Amino acid sequence: MTTAERSRPPNGFNLVPPPGWDVIPLRTGTKEAMDHIVRKAVAQLPAGFPKDDIPKARLKLTQEMKKVVRRARAKGGMTLYLPTERLHGVALPVSIVASEPIDVPRVRPSSGPEAILAALASVTPGAETRTLDDTAALRSERELPADAAQGVDVAHRRVEYFVPVPDSSPDPSTWPSLSAP
Repeated sequence: MTTAERSRPPNGFNLVPPPGWDVIPLRTGTKEAMDHIVRKAVAQLPAGFPKDDIPKARLKLTQEMKKVVRRARAKGGMTLYLPTERLHGVALPVSIVASEPIDVPRVRPSSGPEAILAALASVTPGAETRTLDDTAALRSERELPADAAQGVDVAHRRVEYFVPVPDSSPDPSTWPSLSAP
């Protein structure tokens, strides 16, 4: 690797989801990823599932996924991660949204990641500093009520992690948010 390649700032990230999860890109390829998930779900229907009900099931799943995608995009989401297989027979009611880099209260770029974490913690309810894979990060957890106007029918817990893009300078514009509503 050349010196120029090592000093080039990162231009993205990858998360490796657990087995049984699928990825939906929210900028391009969204429809194709959703179609793949729907086809996979229909193929996994139980053997005795009535054939006449398959189109209704496909439509309902597509509508639910479109709602989840709309909410993720509204939060600045770039990528949506969903569990698409049952874990020990249970469908997990969770998702992960990787969002655009966030606005951080003003800190000097030379301040370092600790100053960025402190600034984020000052404006993030329930924030705690954590270490993720030897990287300083911020974790926030809070309970949110149901909000029918937003299409959220039940109260839920939101956990957010604020992490720097690996190998980036401590520039606040390179801290994407990962949330699991």
